[in-house]
Amino acid sequence: MLSLLTLPFRLAFGILFGLLALPFALLAIPLVVLFIPFLLVRLLFKAAVALLVLPVVLLAAFIALVMAFVGAFVAVAFALVVPLLPFALLALCVWVVVRASRPAVSF
Repeated sequence: MLSLLTLPFRLAFGILFGLLALPFALLAIPLVVLFIPFLLVRLLFKAAVALLVLPVVLLAAFIALVMAFVGAFVAVAFALVVPLLPFALLALCVWVVVRASRPAVSF
C-alpha cells in the first residue's frame, strides 16, 4: 500500500533524475561501444567453459543419482529384513537341534 501512495513521487523523481542523467548516458555510448568486444570475449570464454564442464557435471549428477537409488534400495532391504532376523535365528536354532538329534543311519 505504501508503494501505491509514493508512486507519484517516485515517478516524478525518476523522470527528473533520468533527464538529468541523459547527457552523461549519451557521453557514455562510445565507451560502451569500446567495451562490446570485451563482452563478446567474456561470452566466448563462458561458453567454452560451459561446454567443457557440462559433461562432467552431468556425469557426476548421473553417478550421484544411481548411488542414491542403490542406497535407497539397500535401506529398504534392511528395513524389511532386520525385523525378520529374530525369527530366522530361531528357525536356525530349531534346524540345528533337529539335525543334531537325528540318529545316525548305519547299514
